[in-house]
Amino acid sequence: MNDKPPDNDVETRQERREKKLRKKRERLPKHGKNLAKIYIDAILKRLKRHRVDK
Repeated sequence: MNDKPPDNDVETRQERREKKLRKKRERLPKHGKNLAKIYIDAILKRLKRHRVDK
């Protein structure tokens, strides 16, 4: 029924987990950069508006 030894199955499960974690890590920085850019733009916009008023 099952030709593979059990050790092989555990390794593939670990490999799948590592691959999933790698993909998750790749997604996070992209979101972080965009979010940081939004905050930076908002702060700069606020500073520019404040300087014009004075």
